[in-house]
Amino acid sequence: MQVGIYSRVFDESQKEDVLKLIHELIRHQIEPVLYRDFYNQISHFLPADMPIRLFSSSDELNEQFECLISLGGDGTLLDTVTLVRDKKIPLLGINFGRLGFLASIGRGELDSAVASLVNHTYVKDERTLLHLESNLPLFGDTPYALNELAIQKLDTSSMIKIHTYLNGAFLNSYWADGLIVATPTGSTGYSLSCNGPVVFPDSGSFVITPVAPHNLNVRPIVVPDSNVISFEVEGRADSFLCTLDSRKEIVSKNVQLAVKKENFSIGLIRLNEQSFLQTLRNKLSWGFDQRNG
Repeated sequence: MQVGIYSRVFDESQKEDVLKLIHELIRHQIEPVLYRDFYNQISHFLPADMPIRLFSSSDELNEQFECLISLGGDGTLLDTVTLVRDKKIPLLGINFGRLGFLASIGRGELDSAVASLVNHTYVKDERTLLHLESNLPLFGDTPYALNELAIQKLDTSSMIKIHTYLNGAFLNSYWADGLIVATPTGSTGYSLSCNGPVVFPDSGSFVITPVAPHNLNVRPIVVPDSNVISFEVEGRADSFLCTLDSRKEIVSKNVQLAVKKENFSIGLIRLNEQSFLQTLRNKLSWGFDQRNG
């Protein structure tokens, strides 16, 4: 069995946990395959005789991988989505970051995570993606996102006007700093910080959330993910910012954009005892009353 291990930035405080994870995998005869840039950051403290294989790109991942382990926060896990693409390799997020909705397995659960891989006792949740279409090429060969698409004004420009359509039917013109289209997974991300609703992962929907709207009666709306959502952008500036998860491009306001449900999904691994409701309560402190603390 092989597992990939990916991380963006290594911190010395993570040394013991990283070593423990790699040793546990090898002890259970699971072959760790490390992302090359990550390996270059940690190679100085790995034993010289440790059997480590490396990968550098999506092309080197195949069906022989049990999963791809992400070490970091949710942003790090979002990076791995562009690596696994449509290869059906599930993602296991171990939270070395802060909040961690997606990377929900704590550093103290490394033993349980490895045991779940060995015994195949984990649960794999399929998460929908959104796909961006445009009349000019954007985001190379990864024009999709697990969390959200965001259309935003540039830092110094005035607000923009975003005409929005559902399957060609006019929905609304948003006068705002921007507009977010989030998947259910992304409903706990940027959309939530802009007062969007929390949506269950299997709800089959998109959330359209304005960013700092000029009209205060404009509210987020939930629509079925069978819709194609298209946009026309107006503004005093000649361009605007378009982001897919943590990736961004500056786009001319004459470019036509549309989003729809991607034709493949991403699997997220969770331990059996975890659930979306538990994650909400733990991460958002629902039900916690400091008067009883």
